[in-house]
Amino acid sequence: MSLKNIMNINQILDITPFNWISIITTLACGILVGVERQIRRKPVGIRTASLITFGTYVFTAISISVNNDASDPSRIIGQVVTGVGFLGAGVMMTKDGTVVGVTSAATIWVLAAIGVVVAVSPAVIAIKLAVMVIAILYGVQLLESYVTSLMKRLQSGVKKWRHHDEKHLIDEKHLIDEKHL
Repeated sequence: MSLKNIMNINQILDITPFNWISIITTLACGILVGVERQIRRKPVGIRTASLITFGTYVFTAISISVNNDASDPSRIIGQVVTGVGFLGAGVMMTKDGTVVGVTSAATIWVLAAIGVVVAVSPAVIAIKLAVMVIAILYGVQLLESYVTSLMKRLQSGVKKWRHHDEKHLIDEKHLIDEKHL
């Protein structure tokens, strides 16, 4: 392989102002969270999650690369957050008077934040955040299931107590009625 061919390969692989480690990191983070969502058959699966992290990384990295006296990267980040808010609103809806999709909307929001983190921080921080998101999505579901089960047991106990109390009141009323007869 000649030096000219190596230069051509380097030119082909050059993606400045982006870098391959960051792109791989954004896609890995999106895939991690997307797999969790897709396994549970929730909106925002692997493709969507990966595109959200990748897109926010690209917008943030490009805004940092054109940073000069006339531009401000934080304004681009603010606009990305606004745009992602519209994506999140699109997955929320009402069903029988209940709002559904709020967790998916919040997941979209945090995926965008992870894309920004990849552009402005070391890649390992974004990976840690993605793991935290998965822990929250999975761990909170376990907690919610436990609380629901606990509430059902408490309600069952209250119903038994009420039934016993009502039976006791009926027996007392019956005794009082018998005495008056």
